[in-house]
Amino acid sequence: MGVEESLSRMPRMRLDELLEELEARINAARGTRDRVHNLLEAVVSVGRELDLSQALRRIVEAAALLVDARYGALGVIGPDGRTLSQFLTVGLSEEQIAKIGPLPAGHGILGELIRDPRPLRLTELGAHAASYGFPAHHPPMRTFLGVPIRVRDEVFGNLYLTDKRGGLDFDADDESVIATLSVAAGVAIDNARLYEASQRQQRWLRANAEITNSLLSGSPRPAVLELIARRAQEITDAALADVFVSVVGTDDLVVELAVGGDGGTRRGLVVPVVGTLSGAAYKAGEPVTTVDLAEDDRYAAGPCRFDGLGPAVAVPLGTVAEGTRGVLLLARLHGEPAFTEGELEPLRAFAGQAALALELAERRHDAEQLALLEDRDRIARDLHDLAIQRLFATGMTLQSAARFVQHEGAAERVTRAVADLDETIKIIRSTIFGLRAREGDTGPSLRARAARAVGEAATTLGFPPRLSMEGLLDTDVPAQIAEHVMASLTEMLSNAARHAHATRVEVSLQATSDDVVLTVTDNGRGIPADGRRSGLSNLDERARSVGGTLRIERTDESGSRLVWRAPLTAGLVLTDGP
Repeated sequence: MGVEESLSRMPRMRLDELLEELEARINAARGTRDRVHNLLEAVVSVGRELDLSQALRRIVEAAALLVDARYGALGVIGPDGRTLSQFLTVGLSEEQIAKIGPLPAGHGILGELIRDPRPLRLTELGAHAASYGFPAHHPPMRTFLGVPIRVRDEVFGNLYLTDKRGGLDFDADDESVIATLSVAAGVAIDNARLYEASQRQQRWLRANAEITNSLLSGSPRPAVLELIARRAQEITDAALADVFVSVVGTDDLVVELAVGGDGGTRRGLVVPVVGTLSGAAYKAGEPVTTVDLAEDDRYAAGPCRFDGLGPAVAVPLGTVAEGTRGVLLLARLHGEPAFTEGELEPLRAFAGQAALALELAERRHDAEQLALLEDRDRIARDLHDLAIQRLFATGMTLQSAARFVQHEGAAERVTRAVADLDETIKIIRSTIFGLRAREGDTGPSLRARAARAVGEAATTLGFPPRLSMEGLLDTDVPAQIAEHVMASLTEMLSNAARHAHATRVEVSLQATSDDVVLTVTDNGRGIPADGRRSGLSNLDERARSVGGTLRIERTDESGSRLVWRAPLTAGLVLTDGP
């Protein structure tokens, strides 16, 4: 019986083994079918997305899901071909990412796929020769699978997958699945880039049309520049857009317009040409880019103002041959994509539009100045031919009539009226002289020089100051005193731009019969007691050198008022001194 039972049990055991093997094969076939189904779903899902950033996110999520990886990442290779310009992760929380610190740049194992773009599977990450450990707060990772993503003939980036769940190693099937996904990902990325480029091109065309309409409608230069900067910022997804122009007579650039971020603190900022991204573009006459503006040692000159910023591009407004009129600086936040060559071409055309805006604004300003000068000539001629002649005739009539006035008080009043008419004629003659004054003859008048200085200060202040002038500035103020007045005015406006942080500045220049008074008032933060006094000392020294005074006052708005005064008679005496 024992032998018979053993013989009968053997077929059952064999049948059980066959059934188990059949079940295993069925499960394997089902698993393969499910995996292929998941792969097809992932390919369709990735290919459906036309937004590039969303497509990249879907690719890395699908890759981690297909091979059951705990962590996944997609690194985009930067323009230099050696480092990563963008790094998207799956499996790490925002808190973990913040604790780890800066995202990888492409060193160690990650850089191995950049140097040798072929699939790489590792059982133990730390055992590879290129591995040099993880930063603090980084979760431990053991197994690794890396596959490059190609877009046409270009390696766009790499897929990195670590820690297969269940403690298993990544196998050849995992590598085959991710390699297949990477091919679909390359096609999806290419489609998304083409779609993005076409959409961006349409936006550039609309922006160019908008700017052209603004130029033809006669919009002022600041309004057109702001429109250019805002559209460039929006289309390139930049965090900030600044327009730099050169400071006459120096090797510096000044921020005339600042859009995005804390633009108020950047407007009016003066930076050197040497050692800045904007300066490099200004000198070269070509766009200059960087993948990390805040950390780029080549462009570390000037005030620190790029914290939190990463990729940036500086585009010159105009060419070196025609004269570079300024620079448009665009910067993205840290961790965002670098500016590509495809983005630079429309930017060049856009910068040319900005240069045209500046040129047209200058031509319009010249035309307005010419019309103003012609109008001033007409006014001067009418004043001379009509007003002065009639006042002179009236004065002569009163003088002759005074001889027939017997009443002493009445005669005195007539004489006083004649004197007033004479003084009025002098004032009108001075006004005529100022209206007809031309640069190149006797040099620009004090009125013209003061108006020009105040107008130029609008660039550094970020707004135009208010100016009022009164009295015989062009006839009664000697040349030496006028030079001191202009030097003091420039110093006061410079102090207001650099230290006051004001939003309103008023300038008053007045000539009386005894002295000339220059007053500059702002609504800034006032003059601190422990602040730098070198500028104020210069102003005081200038005033005392011509027998004048400098008075510093605080306004009701916590601002400051500087009153610079010089006697006109003392100035005349001092012109013959040492």
